[in-house]
Amino acid sequence: MVSGEFQHNIDKKGRMFIPSKFREELGEKLMVCRGLDGKPCLFVYSMEAWNVLDEKIQSMPMAKSIKLQRFIYAGAAEVECDGQGRILLPANLRAYANLESGATVVGMSRRAEIWN
Repeated sequence: MVSGEFQHNIDKKGRMFIPSKFREELGEKLMVCRGLDGKPCLFVYSMEAWNVLDEKIQSMPMAKSIKLQRFIYAGAAEVECDGQGRILLPANLRAYANLESGATVVGMSRRAEIWN
């Protein structure tokens, strides 16, 4: 389970450290997308959790899920932790979440969230 709250810097290249506690739970390869609650944050999923989410979305009728699909998939990015435990947050996702030089990483059970 991913839990806890951590403060981290974002460097000029857009790289941010993922806490080792979170990497142990989520893995080294992650999916990052826009947060679903209407507030400017990012959701971070393990590949396994992302696949479960994808299956749920794909099982919904197209008429009900098309807006959700556009929102989730259009901005989603697969990222991988480097040797120092950092991920590169794409510019479009940094802009969406108003992330510039610092962020709060919050554990939310099966995912993490990144907040300004």
